[in-house]
Amino acid sequence: MSRQPFTASLRELTVCFADRTVLDRVDLVIGPQDRIAVIGDNGSGKSTLLSVLAGTVPLSSGERETDLPGGLAIAEQHPVFPADATVDQAIDHLLTDMRERERRITEVTETLTSASATDLAQLLELLARLTDQFESRGGFTLDHRLDVGLHQLGLGALDRSRPVAELSGGERARLALATALCSGADLLLLDEPTNDLDDEAVHWLERQLDAHRGALIVVSHDRAFLDRFARDIIEIRDGRLHRYGDGYPGYLRAREAERLRVRREYDRWRAELSRAEKLVASNAVISSAIPRGQDKPGFGHGAFRARSADHGVTGRIRQAKARIDQLQTAPAEVPTDRLSFTPDMDGSDVASADTSTPLVTVLPGRLNLPGGVPPLDLGTTLELSPGDRWLVTGPNGAGKSTLLRVLAGELDTCLRSASAGLRVSWLRQSVSSVPQGTVIEAFAHATRMYLEDAEPRLGKLGLFSPADLVRRVSELSVGQRRRLELAVAVTAPGDLLLLDEPTNHLTPDLVEQLEAALTDFPGAVVTVTHDRRWLENSRAQGVQRELHVTAGKVGVAR
Repeated sequence: MSRQPFTASLRELTVCFADRTVLDRVDLVIGPQDRIAVIGDNGSGKSTLLSVLAGTVPLSSGERETDLPGGLAIAEQHPVFPADATVDQAIDHLLTDMRERERRITEVTETLTSASATDLAQLLELLARLTDQFESRGGFTLDHRLDVGLHQLGLGALDRSRPVAELSGGERARLALATALCSGADLLLLDEPTNDLDDEAVHWLERQLDAHRGALIVVSHDRAFLDRFARDIIEIRDGRLHRYGDGYPGYLRAREAERLRVRREYDRWRAELSRAEKLVASNAVISSAIPRGQDKPGFGHGAFRARSADHGVTGRIRQAKARIDQLQTAPAEVPTDRLSFTPDMDGSDVASADTSTPLVTVLPGRLNLPGGVPPLDLGTTLELSPGDRWLVTGPNGAGKSTLLRVLAGELDTCLRSASAGLRVSWLRQSVSSVPQGTVIEAFAHATRMYLEDAEPRLGKLGLFSPADLVRRVSELSVGQRRRLELAVAVTAPGDLLLLDEPTNHLTPDLVEQLEAALTDFPGAVVTVTHDRRWLENSRAQGVQRELHVTAGKVGVAR
């Protein structure tokens, strides 16, 4: 049972860094057993939200209220420890409240032996309260659980006297994760907990969360994880929190309903604008056909009738123009299309060629690669044909991205041959080079489109706001640059599409759209991924080849 009272809420909270507003007047109430996943673009404010809840980020305005007798624990992606701290000291830093409770128990126990009869009852009552609080969080078995957790996350042999600064970023993150999961806190705040974990470590993480009886707020784009643990999804967009119920499936349904609503409202807006414009045009014609006032016998009745009719038409034109101004002043949101691949942009069609002719062939052998790139040992011939779907798996640093570069022809090797005119598209794991100019200019250049054609095409993808289209690419976050690469990949897809960790820095909704769009893509697709849901879906749909890369050796998994 969660301890009571439990209070964790934000009200009208704003956080600004320099001149940028990250969170804008957000409200959030967390229940004692809530399981909330936070998603959003890279740089949208997900980690900031966790830090706000943890009380480590100053507020620009608004209120943060917490009353958590069982405490909270946070596992950040990039935890910061005191300078010169050892691993043991870093753990004590993360467990400050528990270590303080333990110290108080020891202090009160030592005081009992010299206490007067008058103070003894009070001290015993205090000791019982401290012991109950400590025991309710598993304090007496905490260090044992921590040893187990570190072992499960690959840190069991870690020298606790070693300076924590000597650990890699991944090791520091896993150290913080193990400590948070073993803390017994009422509220767990986890930032991308499945990153860089192997299958065994992920299973241990999931067992720990199954056993957790408090509240959980987790930043994650791992769709399998979201589907299993999230009861509510919070998506951060433009500094605001959008909360969806019914777990991950409910989120996907709600986002699709939002798209349909936007399209219906836009269609109604366009229809009303068109109707008003037609009223102006048709009444202008009527007005021009009405004769002007002229002198006639019979007390000028003819002139009166002409002026009266003209006055009615003028009023209708005035009302219609006012409505046009009103509609154009407050236009409806422009609907966006679901991701789809644009076929045959330059008229060539290698992707739909005879599938018996490979697009790329790589012969077996040892590939000694230039530029200090570790060699690849290939034990079998690789023939990639139009329509093929390949998966590439393996640990980090094994050579998976290098294999993609070989298939693309970026690394010169005499063992590779490709069909004439082969067009290769990339969605790279890391965006290293930054195009010059604005977003729309970079998109137009990469897709060989005129600016006037590129702008509506990119706009309908819904990957950027209208204001972002004119921003310089160098000003974008990593996630936004990833979206630019995605826009280019689906607009000028070529014949061979290489996807290197395609789920990185993209919202789950976009990943779902990309997966669906690939179903109708006629070219070959080679995907490097650790994403469990992507692997599961790909295997269910059938893959022609699955390769596993370990320490530069490329083997066939299936």
